[in-house]
Amino acid sequence: MRSTVVDIETPHGLARAHVSRVRAPRGALVLGHGAGGGVESRDLAATRDVALDVGLTVVLVEQPYRVAGRRSPAPAAHLDVAWTAVVAYLSKKRLAGLPLLVGGRSSGARVACRTAAATGAAGVLCLAFPLVPPRRSGTPQSRLPELDAVSVPTLVVQGENDRFGVPPAAARRTVAVVRGDHALRSDLDGLRAAVRGWLVEVVR
Repeated sequence: MRSTVVDIETPHGLARAHVSRVRAPRGALVLGHGAGGGVESRDLAATRDVALDVGLTVVLVEQPYRVAGRRSPAPAAHLDVAWTAVVAYLSKKRLAGLPLLVGGRSSGARVACRTAAATGAAGVLCLAFPLVPPRRSGTPQSRLPELDAVSVPTLVVQGENDRFGVPPAAARRTVAVVRGDHALRSDLDGLRAAVRGWLVEVVR
């Protein structure tokens, strides 16, 4: 395995891609981080390691606001545009010709879902998808339509005690519920097993 870091210009600033390459890759998996965290989260690291083990090149992407040192996320439209620009760049360069899977944790999973068609993804992997936002006033609006709009195979790995809820399974969507909460730190073995099984099936 070879690892490199690539800075990529986007319409909303500089993004950073952490690329882990395998010999003769069967495909590629590009993952984004959560709103307040980075690419070093335990669930992203565990997912990366499993994907490498099944023969995928993996890219962990830092959004421009994180590269610039800010913790508060950019607006959703900015996240989507930056993400799409990064995936397009990678698809023409380091991931050229490879079947592409996209995903991420929490906010990164939402971005991957919203842009799945635009990026030409063959599958979407969601870690801790934030189904219902925290209640502030009135009835929170479910984000299930973002998942339902994805037309390719999708895996959602969700903690059973996630404060944002657990999305339902669907025809093209597998939902794996593991011990723990939104952080997905309590059952990394369960996460790894779910991710491995799904990846092997999708890239077969």
